[in-house]
Parts: sequence; structure tokens; C-alpha cells
Amino acid sequence: MEKRNFLNKVKRGENVYGTSIVSTSPVWANVAHNAMLDFVFVDLEYNTDLYNEIANLSQTYKSLGIIPLVRIPNTDYYTACMVRDAGAIGLVVPYIERVEQVRDLVGATKYRPLKGVFLRNVITGKVKLTGNLESYISDFNKESICIITIESKAGLVNLDALLNVPGLDGVIIEPRNLSVSMRIPEEYENPRFEKAIKEIIHRTRDKGLVVGVHLPGNPELQIKYMKEGCNMILHGSDISLYEQKLLEDLANIKKSAEEISEKEQWDLPLSQIPDELK
Repeated sequence: MEKRNFLNKVKRGENVYGTSIVSTSPVWANVAHNAMLDFVFVDLEYNTDLYNEIANLSQTYKSLGIIPLVRIPNTDYYTACMVRDAGAIGLVVPYIERVEQVRDLVGATKYRPLKGVFLRNVITGKVKLTGNLESYISDFNKESICIITIESKAGLVNLDALLNVPGLDGVIIEPRNLSVSMRIPEEYENPRFEKAIKEIIHRTRDKGLVVGVHLPGNPELQIKYMKEGCNMILHGSDISLYEQKLLEDLANIKKSAEEISEKEQWDLPLSQIPDELK
């Protein structure tokens, strides 16, 4: 899926589906492709070892028509440009609370290779690009997607100002950190938390931007917020979903093993063994 199709799809009210990727193995790219994902979310905030793999990961996923979104650990312009130059189509920045942070990300994704005072004047509206330079910058950044993460009470309070920064494409909600900031850690059923999530979804969609919630492997919560208007479905991660399935399968296998062992200890003819243990 090309960037323009990604954004056009969500602006038409359609959903886009993806998962978080930690592994650098190319095998996972085939898994994502077979699952018909629209995007993958590569997290550099907690796994900086992936820096050296960003180019390979980005090119691999793009070759399969999957949008690579990369979450960088800060709003540093040069870090953002480095990841974009490596091939990431979309950038995501964590813990956004101030307009200046959004402008820095927009500068790195929508106005490369402008820098310094010139860039600052452009993104604050003091200088307007015209002529050949405007066309050059537009073409140079035509595939860039700019997404911020809301994961604090301050980010929620300043949400309208953040959403009004030109060039922003969407918002991802990080529920754990948001709940901690609201002093109701992981109380995802708390009415205050649910109200906050709904506010972010509605206000973001009202601006015509894409919005997602980075939830663990919980389809019920994904469906709940999708019905509320969430149109960027970011479900679990390669590690969490693998762990979840492994634990589930092993629990069933071990339970069966215990039942088999118990059955074998009985000195009874087969006809007298309960059906559920046969």
C-alpha cells in the first residue's frame, strides 16, 4: 500500500490494520503480508538496536506493499531525518505534549531537507514556500506520514492545539502511560479513562486525521474503540502475540498431559474410565 492510498483509505472512513514489530527477521515480513496488514509499527523507543536494521526492514516491508511506521525515541530533527532517509515512510514520536514537539516532527517529515532558522520560519508560518522550492519540498516528502503519540494528561489537555499543527496526519494513543498519568494505572474499564480515550478519538477524527490505540492482544478492546471511531487498528506485537499463543497452547497441552497421567494411574478397564478422560 502506498502512502497516498494509506491516508486516502482512512480519510474515506476505512480502517487500516497493523501490528508492532520487534524482530529483525525477514520471516515476519511474510507473516505480515499473509495477514494482509496495511502497516507495521517498528518501535525504536525501547529497542534502539533496531537502528542498524531500519533500512532493511523498511525496504522489505515496502516491497510487500506494507507501510513501515517507525517510532523514534525523541523529537530530535536529525534522528527523524536519519530514519526517514533509511526508508521509513511514517514517523511516530512518543509522549507528545507541546506544539513545538509536533512542529519538530512535521519539519522532519514534511519539509526535509530544510533546517535551522529557515525551517523554523516555514513551520511557524513566518515564511511561505513558493515556486520551484515549494514543488521540490513537496515532491521530496510526498511519501512522509507524520503521527504523534498521546500518552499523558498534559497531551490530552493540549490536544486541540497539537491537532491544529499543519502537516500532522494522525494520533496513536498509548493507553498504559495515559492511565498512569491520569493516576488510574491500567484501569482500562474506568469511566474516566474511557472518556479520555473517546475524547481523543472523536476530536482527532473531527480534524480528518487517523487515530489508533496501541493495545495488547485484546480483540474485544480493539473492536470497542473501532466502533467509537478508531480507524488505525494497531494490534499487539510479534513478541506479545507469540507469547500469548505459546502460553495458551502450552497450558492446554500441560492440562491434557496431567489428565493423561491421571488416567494411566487408574487400575480400571477402559470401559469404566470417564469419557472426558479417554
